[in-house]
Amino acid sequence: MHKVIHSDNLKHALQARGWTQKELAIALEVTGQAVTNWLKGVDFPRPEKLLKLATTLQLSFADLVVNSTKDQPIIAFRKKGASKTTDGHVQKAIAMGSLLKPLVPFLSELRSLRVQIPSPTTQYEMLQAVSSEVRTRIGLGGQAILSYEHLIGEFEANGAVIVPVMWGEKQNHKNALHILLPQEKVTFIFLNLDTRIEDFKFWMAHELAHVYTPDLAGTDQGEDFADAMAGALLFPKSFVEVAYPQAARQSSAASEIRELQRHANAHSISLFSVFREINNYAQAHGLPALRSKESDIHAIRNSQRGKLVSESLFAPLPPEPAAYVAAAQNVFRSGFFPALQRMVKSKGTGVGYVQQIMDISMHDAVALHWELSH
Repeated sequence: MHKVIHSDNLKHALQARGWTQKELAIALEVTGQAVTNWLKGVDFPRPEKLLKLATTLQLSFADLVVNSTKDQPIIAFRKKGASKTTDGHVQKAIAMGSLLKPLVPFLSELRSLRVQIPSPTTQYEMLQAVSSEVRTRIGLGGQAILSYEHLIGEFEANGAVIVPVMWGEKQNHKNALHILLPQEKVTFIFLNLDTRIEDFKFWMAHELAHVYTPDLAGTDQGEDFADAMAGALLFPKSFVEVAYPQAARQSSAASEIRELQRHANAHSISLFSVFREINNYAQAHGLPALRSKESDIHAIRNSQRGKLVSESLFAPLPPEPAAYVAAAQNVFRSGFFPALQRMVKSKGTGVGYVQQIMDISMHDAVALHWELSH
């Protein structure tokens, strides 16, 4: 991807500060000629200088960098609840993707033979067939309960690098972030460990669907398919065929919801996932829908939540950097931190780079950088 500095925005930022190009060069510890070359578009700052340029002039990457769309990182994510994904969120994620490119050579060799779903569809029986194939591939029978650990190997086998992060449980933050680098053929999957276990399983299955359908990444069609496939993986037809008659014969909506909750608890998935999969089955087979209202399902779901994944992995919270890095490698089989450690030691990569590519606080980045550099 050819990138150049947005020269007009850079010049306006300098004028606003009353700085000359020479003063900017001094602040960034580069030559005046380097700044001139950036403005002319004949050269582009190295990642660490780009970070310093952005923070010094208080410009976003979207304002600072002009990207051609060729080989631009492809982003796919939905935020929690009804929060909207804005252009700013997408641009920030694209900037993270651009900064991840220099890390790719430090990754262990990724497998080139990868699974792709040729004609993804949300049609019920086709979706169930895909779900059955995936469950068979990861070694699960039709009556086996899926855990998020079952899915981890599929990411590794398909050129996707899991990046476990601790972004907090704020209502407006991301559950997961998918960054596909098309030129490098590498996908980074950021998974927020500060997510309830029932939601974490859904988002891992959702992200796996994106890995299987790279051509749909970043599109509404891709998001819809990923949502549908996640539900089918977590609570497939074989379970619904048992759960639907049990729920349908209940005497009231309240007792129906209790029956749905029993199934949700048994699978460690959300009440809404069970509700939606049963209604999808009913619609596909011309059967009556459940009596429960979606609004009631959401209200009960939000009042009965499981533990955070981070709480299950670490005690106490927050974890020491060494424990966090070890969990990333041992639990999630992630090559992210070994690659980052090789980069830090080989290139002298600084704290700012760690902070930017992981979207974490500078305080956490300092602690993590120290762990990786010693």
